[in-house]
Amino acid sequence: MLLDAERITYEKVRGRVSSEELLQLVIDHEQFAWLHRISQLIVHIDEMLEADTPVSQQDVQNLIANTRTLLTPSELGNGFARKYYAALQRDPGVVLAHAEVTEVLASK
Repeated sequence: MLLDAERITYEKVRGRVSSEELLQLVIDHEQFAWLHRISQLIVHIDEMLEADTPVSQQDVQNLIANTRTLLTPSELGNGFARKYYAALQRDPGVVLAHAEVTEVLASK
């Protein structure tokens, strides 16, 4: 969802891009760099699930706390928080996804 929102913003200024071009942009382009934090979170979750050792309750609590912190939008916050805030302002799909994740995190 965030990638779609950022792609739309990019394409409004620079024109349409193919899926291959988008992948390269996500990897290399400054405009997409803020999304790397979400990718890192997903990789961390995958690593926890694939680890040979069981995931502790403390690991889960830390993951939830870190995710809540990461997904706190702020008009005046750090780079990620500002970009996340902007994505929420321009894309209703991001708002809906954020609401779903927030609901899940609140129940844990």
